[in-house]
Amino acid sequence: MFFGLFSKEKALKKTIERANNVMSQSADRWAAMEKLREVGTDEALDALCRRFSFTYDKTIEDQQEKDWTVASLVSLGEPALGPLRRYMKNAKNLGYPLKALGQITTEEKIFEVIDELLEDEEPGYVRDPKRRIDIIEWLGEWTAKPSDIVSRVLPYVEDFDENVRFKTVETISLKPDASAAETVCRAMVREEEESKRFQVRCAEILAQHSWPISSHKTEVTNLLPKLSNKFRIDGETLVATS
Repeated sequence: MFFGLFSKEKALKKTIERANNVMSQSADRWAAMEKLREVGTDEALDALCRRFSFTYDKTIEDQQEKDWTVASLVSLGEPALGPLRRYMKNAKNLGYPLKALGQITTEEKIFEVIDELLEDEEPGYVRDPKRRIDIIEWLGEWTAKPSDIVSRVLPYVEDFDENVRFKTVETISLKPDASAAETVCRAMVREEEESKRFQVRCAEILAQHSWPISSHKTEVTNLLPKLSNKFRIDGETLVATS
């Protein structure tokens, strides 16, 4: 019995190595990945999740393998949540894992995972903002209530990285909620802001939803001539002129 168990562990270890070896032939990696799904233990699924961690030089096959991994985790449902959650904790890229997360559990548990991830992504300088960008983009595509999305992304409108700030207002545009109005307006006019495309996008969102600018009206008035001739102030709101 002991030797049988040892043999299985050894076989699993070899399967894990093949599944996560970028130098393996695609057919061999596929077979190993299918075996990991079949085994279905936490160890096997931890390894399956790691397929998201590297990129194969054949782009189409790489995407197919990752899409298959997403579908496999989704088909397993809740048992895949623990391994996926562990993997996402330190993963450099979260795009594919988030696709799986959104389909394998409840909204409440999804938000638990998202909140865990965002706890480690405080707004401010970070060498590589890819993780927070992946989360912010995905939240813009998800079907949860706009107020629940906006409350989580809003702090990033003043992030150090311009791409993070821009992706944040893009998500707000997809999930508009009036609670974002004052913060978006403040971010648009703050002295530190140097990105014209970010400021224009903020103005577009404020105008589109007729959100009030009253708390920063003077700053908005001073900014508009430098920004664009596409907007004017009408009372307490911005209006698009074209």
